[in-house]
Formats: sequence, C-alpha cells, structure tokens
Amino acid sequence: MLSAFRLSAVVVLLAVAGISLVSGDDAAKANPANDREALARFNDLIGGWKGTGQIKRNSTQGAWRETSEFIWKIDKKTSAIEYKVKDGKHLKSALLSWDAATKQFKLVAELPDGTKVDHFGKFEDSALVLESKPKADETVSRITIRQLSDIRLLVLFESRKESQSLYQRLGEVGYTREGAKLASSDQTGPECVVSGGVGTIKVSYKGETYFVCCTGCRDAFNDDPETFLTEYKARLEKKKSMKK
Repeated sequence: MLSAFRLSAVVVLLAVAGISLVSGDDAAKANPANDREALARFNDLIGGWKGTGQIKRNSTQGAWRETSEFIWKIDKKTSAIEYKVKDGKHLKSALLSWDAATKQFKLVAELPDGTKVDHFGKFEDSALVLESKPKADETVSRITIRQLSDIRLLVLFESRKESQSLYQRLGEVGYTREGAKLASSDQTGPECVVSGGVGTIKVSYKGETYFVCCTGCRDAFNDDPETFLTEYKARLEKKKSMKK
C-alpha cells in the first residue's frame, strides 16, 4: 500500500527519507495498545497514488503505469489498511494488519491471478520487510514499500528460491501522490478524527464538522461517531498535556 504479477514472490519494504513514516512515541510503537495504534505509523500512505513500474531501474523496457490507493478498514473489533492497485503487474490488492501474537506486521497480498500470499515482517533499519513462507514451487516472496517523502513512494517486488539467500528483483513501482506537485510537500491539515492522519474529507455529527482521511475512516465514523470522537478528544488532551 499498496497488478499482473507472474510473481512467485512479493516484498513490501517501507522506509523513510526526509519524513517520518512513524507517529507516536517509541514506547507506543514498540508496544502498541491495539492494531490501530500499531498501524498509525502508516497514516502518511493513506490516499491515492500514481505509479510508473519498471522491471529494471532506469529502463523503460517493459515499463507500465498503475494507480493505487491506501484506505483504512476499521470496524468495532479490528483495524487494517487496504492497498488497492489498478493496472498493476505484480499486485492486485493487499491488506496490512498487526499480528499482536507475534508482534509483527502481516500483509495478505492478492496477486493478479487471485492467489493470496501471507507475508510477515518487522522494521529493519527504518524499513518494513515482509516475507512469505516457501510456497509450493519452493519460492519465497518479499514485498517492499519505501516512502521517500510525503509525496513519493517506492514499492519493490522480489523473490528467491528457498535454498538460496539472494533475492531476485521482479519489478519496482515509483509512485507520486495524486494531485501533488513535486515542488511542494506540504501535507499539513486538520487531523482525522479516526486515524489521527491528515483529514481531507468532511463529516458531520450533531451539527459539528470534523475531518477524516479516507472513505474507510468516513464509513467507520458514520457507523460509530461517539466512540471515535471520545478517542479523538482523548488524543487532543494527551497532546496538550505533553506540551506543558
């Protein structure tokens, strides 16, 4: 998050240069209270992206164009981030969640042929590396999303044989945030009352206007506004107390 993959492997690596892909203090990141808190570090990914894919970096041979969108999927029990891809060659969609039992991130990648492959991983050197278990053909997948700035994103796909240690590059997609000008990287704005990200969509409750960051948060808010407003107000009070 986040495609016609003749892929025996998929890698998502999330790293940051220039901005932090993480929100909250270090303690909260290491021991999140719930899955939504664990995934809050990915708020900068929420929204639409335009991408150019390349098999080999800096080569137009076999290149393609695709678009993607990262959306919060929230209900009363669980939270996840959906990564939807249109016209991709390696990925159709994916669902990123937090596995509290193993304290790892889980990415369920849906390949263009409809096959679903589970990937698990942790941050390594400011990057999230998610790897699959060996599949029937003895290949291991790795997916990678690397955030270069708030408007630039890279997604790398790799694979290797189970008996090998080195990965083979399958392709990489360079994304630019939809509607963004490369000379501008200002993503400040009102806070999403659900996720804590940058609010871009207006919602209303009892005559008051609030903001959410995506359609997933909008639907979650409309389904249970009281719960999310209580959490939002608690976040605001916590921020105020930290400034004192």
